[in-house]
Amino acid sequence: MAEAIVALKNVNIYQSENLILQDVSITINKGEFVYLVGKTGAGKSSLLKTLYGDLPLTEGFAEVVGFNLREMDWKKVPYLRRNLGVVFQDFQLLSDRSVNDNLKFVLRATGWKDVKLMDEKIADVLDKVGLKSKGFKMPFEMSGGEQQRVDIARALLNSPKLILADEPTGNLDPETSDEIMQLLFHISRDFGTTIIMATHDYIVINKFQARMLRTEKGKVIDNATIAMQ
Repeated sequence: MAEAIVALKNVNIYQSENLILQDVSITINKGEFVYLVGKTGAGKSSLLKTLYGDLPLTEGFAEVVGFNLREMDWKKVPYLRRNLGVVFQDFQLLSDRSVNDNLKFVLRATGWKDVKLMDEKIADVLDKVGLKSKGFKMPFEMSGGEQQRVDIARALLNSPKLILADEPTGNLDPETSDEIMQLLFHISRDFGTTIIMATHDYIVINKFQARMLRTEKGKVIDNATIAMQ
């Protein structure tokens, strides 16, 4: 039986007092790759923030990587996030330290202490994203595509069951976008990592086809088709 990594049932999502998404019911299983599309302001970010524990959930049932979001408080959020990886559009790497030190910073922040184990983990994730020999480099010495690979490596550090990728190809040229998409599909397929990718890039969606969720008029439509915007 498929393992549900994200399970939402009759969920209402609010920003402050405003109802953003209503009656959301979706299940996403282990190893699935899912696009999240929709016009700006239609609720994509609110849905991701809810999954990430940034927006509190008050209505409906939601379980993400085994955590009940209705029972989340600020003390539990770090434990939820250790089981998630997040990939940003703008990389958010620390510019004053090397790739290895960027990754070590995250490991220390999530409770790792053994230096040897940290070094082994960093070598492992850099190998997975094709940057085995680049750990000594500073972010500014790398191309946009390489920096995005570092961002993906960072998301893999705690062997997450789920990666939330927010416009990961948004700042990249088409060729580099293709490389990043191939890498994300490889991680999903070969490591069984569930990936939810928010994007506006319909060229990417057409080329690398997968299940699609669309936020529209306060709803989340499952198995949506592409409506060119």
